[in-house]
Amino acid sequence: MALMDGTVVNIAVRAIGADLVASLAQLQWVVNGYLLTLASLVLVSGALGDLRGRRQLYVVGIAWFALASSACALAPTATALIIARAVQGVGAALLTPGALAVIQSSFVPEDRPAAIGTWAGVSGIATAVGPFVGGFLLDHGGWRGIFAINVPVAAVVIALTLRYVPESRDPEADGRLDLVGAALTVAGLAALTLGLIGSGESSAARTIALCASGFGLLGLFVARERRAPRPLVPLGLFASRVFSAANAMTLLVYGALGAVLFLLTIQLQVSAGFSPLASGLATLPITVALLLLSSRFAALAHRIGPRIPMSAGPILCAVGVVLLAPVGRGTGYWLGVFPGMCVFGLGLAALVSPLTAAVLGAAPDRYAGTASGINNAVARAGSLLAVAALPPLVGLTGTAYDDPAAFTDGYRLACFACAGLLTAGGVVSWLGLGRTAESAISGQI
Repeated sequence: MALMDGTVVNIAVRAIGADLVASLAQLQWVVNGYLLTLASLVLVSGALGDLRGRRQLYVVGIAWFALASSACALAPTATALIIARAVQGVGAALLTPGALAVIQSSFVPEDRPAAIGTWAGVSGIATAVGPFVGGFLLDHGGWRGIFAINVPVAAVVIALTLRYVPESRDPEADGRLDLVGAALTVAGLAALTLGLIGSGESSAARTIALCASGFGLLGLFVARERRAPRPLVPLGLFASRVFSAANAMTLLVYGALGAVLFLLTIQLQVSAGFSPLASGLATLPITVALLLLSSRFAALAHRIGPRIPMSAGPILCAVGVVLLAPVGRGTGYWLGVFPGMCVFGLGLAALVSPLTAAVLGAAPDRYAGTASGINNAVARAGSLLAVAALPPLVGLTGTAYDDPAAFTDGYRLACFACAGLLTAGGVVSWLGLGRTAESAISGQI
């Protein structure tokens, strides 16, 4: 639910903009309000789950998410929707790391790779199927339905969780949380996002001041984590070469993924003339690839180590994005969209499961929730910053989504920028996951 909502809104942004008379900057905030609170608070959630109980926090997060989804569905203005989306992100932050931490603590070590591979595959499918679900709901009831549908789903998930999921926590937890660190994270990411989204229409001085403030606050966060008695981010985890490289790759790859899905679904409707449902169906090859191949790549990474799939996967994604760059007026699906989607889906399937297993395998079991929270925070922060920065950098501001020619020019520049981020992610994995690190992670898994 949480991961799907991170992408399902992409397919609806044009309809939301028309219905609520929103600018492109406001539509960016509809996406980024959610990502901001998710990326900022998922660190607190990971530590809180280890402390208070992972199942308990997971259930609270699902209920919170459902209530906020109702507020989104009823939002009368763009501003109200942005606020509701930010509140919804808090619920997503509570439940997201809890799901993976529950799996990590509920399976014996030899069974974890298959369980994590299944979880990663379903998570990837949720991310990729979002545009398809959004398109269907848009064609059969409008954009408000993409939020309202979360309520009955949440009720079913809560019932199943209470019946079947065991409780677990960190037995060495001391009861303290780093709330100052959490506040610094929220403030730093918010300042950066505000500066980046407004960079196309605000003065250079304001943009520089906001971005500098954001980096400064995040720097204070790192300094705080060095001294905090129970830090949100135990910096010792980054002493692991695998953990550091995997999170660096996550930042680059998920930044590109967020920006591509945000802009592609708009481009298919604005310039190529696809309906919302057709633009959602266009991403179906990604879903199929994740469904069929995620567990296979998890098993492959278990045998040979994560270095090759985590290096080749982002490169394949970059090739897929380059193939999607020409999408524009007159583009047909089978020749203009399908090949790029297939290559992109293959690359994503190759990297998702090995990445998740590498992050958790590089951290002690007692930090399962924390490690998951860190990686989720890095992934959402990457998407948050990319969605905020790329549109104004490539000239997409105001109501550019109503101008097919202008949007196409910006979209194509953004595709090549995203291909560069993905390629960098593959290089980081290859260099960071060397033979020594690869052997270590294979042993831990």
